[in-house]
Amino acid sequence: MPTIQDVFARATQLRPPDVEWLHLLIGDWQLVSDLSFSDLVLWVRVDAGAADPEFQVRESDWMVATHVRPNTGPLVFFDDLVGCRAASERRTLLDTCARKKRIVKDAEARHYDETAVRQEAIPVVRSGRVIAVLTRHSNAAMTRVPSRLDLTYLGVAEHLCEMIAAGEFPVLGAPTGQRRGAPRVGDGVVCLDAEGVVTYASPNAISALHRLGHPGNIVDEQLSRIVSDVLEDHTVVDESLVLVVTGRAPWRSEVDAHGASLSLRAVPLTTHGERVGALVLLRDVSELRRRERDLMTKDATIREIHHRVKNNLQTVAALLRLQSRRVGDERATAALQEAGRRVATIALVHDTLSQTVDEDVDFDDVLTRALNAVVEVATDGPPVEWELTGTFGRVGAEDATSLAMVLTELVQNAAEHGLAEHGGRVVVDAVRGPKRRLSVTVTDDGVGLPEGFRPGRSGLGSQIVSALVDDLSGTITWERAKPHGTRVCFNARLRHLAPKQLRDAPD
Repeated sequence: MPTIQDVFARATQLRPPDVEWLHLLIGDWQLVSDLSFSDLVLWVRVDAGAADPEFQVRESDWMVATHVRPNTGPLVFFDDLVGCRAASERRTLLDTCARKKRIVKDAEARHYDETAVRQEAIPVVRSGRVIAVLTRHSNAAMTRVPSRLDLTYLGVAEHLCEMIAAGEFPVLGAPTGQRRGAPRVGDGVVCLDAEGVVTYASPNAISALHRLGHPGNIVDEQLSRIVSDVLEDHTVVDESLVLVVTGRAPWRSEVDAHGASLSLRAVPLTTHGERVGALVLLRDVSELRRRERDLMTKDATIREIHHRVKNNLQTVAALLRLQSRRVGDERATAALQEAGRRVATIALVHDTLSQTVDEDVDFDDVLTRALNAVVEVATDGPPVEWELTGTFGRVGAEDATSLAMVLTELVQNAAEHGLAEHGGRVVVDAVRGPKRRLSVTVTDDGVGLPEGFRPGRSGLGSQIVSALVDDLSGTITWERAKPHGTRVCFNARLRHLAPKQLRDAPD
């Protein structure tokens, strides 16, 4: 099945600004679909010369780019229509609509899959040109008597369709799409006249405004006055709120009062470019904002814990360094200094975690800071350089600590033993593979492994490295590099990263 981009690519008459206009329309047409209780289908003209066998277009024809179903009523089309060509009857309707540049309704209902359907065609106009045609399909089998809510919704939908045909909708710069917390038709609808007076409010909208603290009637009152009266602190108000509650701008805003939070969105209604009213969507997002505040509090607590752990570890590292200066035995001094360095490496990971809301880190950044410190401290003689090739990417906190310890130990050993006399270079190469596999190679051009070296038994450093690699569900090998030096290769299976927080989830 072709995608919307495939269809647009074969509509050669569409210019890039036209395509952008259609994307804006698609980003906001759920609003029109819900208000009109109808399926909406977007048709574009596809030229035969731009077609391929998949499309089977024999002549200039109309083709479905995308379609949307209502959330407020029964749908008409169960199958996805993208890529479908217009039949002869519908082609006549589309051609007439595009030629006359006005809304054209079918004279009688037609049957699709045994369902009686009313349809009409709306020209999508941009800069005076018809760039596509929108068809609206409503189920004619609905037998209920329309309520005032139904009639109001349908009236607003008609107005929006007329704006589409006049090139006045969508509005450039207006927020579109179902963003997190954005109000929808089912959440609450308020209709305003040109003066900002409420002419209609849906039951959900009335309930939302009452929860905000307004005790009286909604209809025939100015929405701006209703919102202003319930505000507890007039010094902390979103600057866009006034424009939204008066319906003057197609923006979004929020208002908080009496423990409730409302998300508002205004859609100005225009005729011949003049604003004649507005549609304001309301949504009670009190629970959503409460959860977000709880998450922010938890994030702040986690960051504070990491910060305190980092401070405590740095204190321990400093105490170990002080103690090492008071020990007369050289071996004891070196052991205390190495212990302090290892503690400082763990503190570095917690320092990085304390600066983010995530429980994973950009390990390339952590490794850069850690190895710079290691090389600087470990080399008193000839210079030692290090280089990172490849990338580690993002690594969970638990794995980051073990990886940092392993790599600092390996580079420390290379700098202190393999490169101590003549200096040289250490290269760390990282490759992320499928299924969270990580392969790392640490190579130096030093003197190579000492005689009788036994991995995991020759020294405390190699024992620590072997234990940590085992904790990472990996294996490690030491070997001589050619023409000289040492190559250490290890692999690991990283743990799953923590899932994204709720604040990043789609609405």
